[in-house]
Amino acid sequence: MPTELSLVLVIEDDPVVLELMNVILTEAGVPVASASTGEEALKVARARRPSVALIDVHLPGMCGYETCRALREQFGEALAVIFVSGERTESFDRVAGLLLGADDYLTKPFATDELVARVRRLLHRTPTPPRQQTCGLTKRESEILSLLARGMHQSGISTYLRIRPKTVGTHIEHILFKLGVQSRAQAVGVAYRDGLIEPTIPCDLTPSSSTQARPDAVPQPPLLRSTVPED
Repeated sequence: MPTELSLVLVIEDDPVVLELMNVILTEAGVPVASASTGEEALKVARARRPSVALIDVHLPGMCGYETCRALREQFGEALAVIFVSGERTESFDRVAGLLLGADDYLTKPFATDELVARVRRLLHRTPTPPRQQTCGLTKRESEILSLLARGMHQSGISTYLRIRPKTVGTHIEHILFKLGVQSRAQAVGVAYRDGLIEPTIPCDLTPSSSTQARPDAVPQPPLLRSTVPED
């Protein structure tokens, strides 16, 4: 049975979307409170402490990022945050959201079952050990994660490292599993958040014909800490 601790706070300025989210979550058996502005959300949260906050990025007045920061200052990391946006839908937008403290990022339009699944996952999450003790990235996995952070795609990494795309894909699957995330954007966000990688400006490292001939001309990716030696 849902309890007060499982309350979800939906913060959305579009009344149609707000009502839709409320109906979807209520029908799924999730207790919901709602607000249309960041300021209103803080008042609601003080009255009824939420476990998860669904925050639209584009809010009037206090924006979604500022609202997230204010809620985190009040409730700490115990409050899970999902950013929602129909405008900021690119991968770098999602990475930015994760770097700013969100646990997840949902783009509009969204599927009903996806919304419910993401919310329930955060409602039922349990504390995990520190990342540096559990990620266990190999040297090659650390290298690939650093290239992902620089904006490279799987094919570009394959060319850059001179390994098969399928091999790159396998390494990426291992990275996601070890970091406990479900997407590459989340993996990059976790790497920055947990200090596995130094902040850097994403860029395209896909080798051109000239850089293939001169590997030293290709910018080097940031170094990550590898916790498991690779043979």
